[in-house]
Amino acid sequence: MALEQQIMAEMKDAMKSKNESTLRSLRAIKAEIIKAKTEPGASGEIDEATEQKFLQKMMKQRRDSLAIFEQQGREDLAIKEREEMAVIEKFLPQQLSETAIKEAVAAIIKEVGASSAADMGKVMGVASKKLAGLADGKTISAIVKELLA
Repeated sequence: MALEQQIMAEMKDAMKSKNESTLRSLRAIKAEIIKAKTEPGASGEIDEATEQKFLQKMMKQRRDSLAIFEQQGREDLAIKEREEMAVIEKFLPQQLSETAIKEAVAAIIKEVGASSAADMGKVMGVASKKLAGLADGKTISAIVKELLA
């Protein structure tokens, strides 16, 4: 089932059950779908890669906001961000564990022939493409730094 139909079905369920937090999150995803479909150069249809990209972007925005809200002691806003992250996460592929990311990055380092921190750009380019949608960019970057140090 395409993401848009899945979102619409979940929105109906959330409306029926009067689940405001889920409905708010689903509406945000729907807005991103509409935005992606109507962007200049878009054909009115979006592929799965584009869907994953904007879902990842939404998760990153929520993570960043959550960190700021927690730092400022705004638990009321932090709760909303956590709720939205939980809904968005349902539509993303399963994220890799840190050990799986380390193994993948180690293999990429061998493949690229990197030996020092100066080669970080080469490794990050390949790792970002191979692990797109499966791991957060910050996590990949931290692991690459750790393994090349």
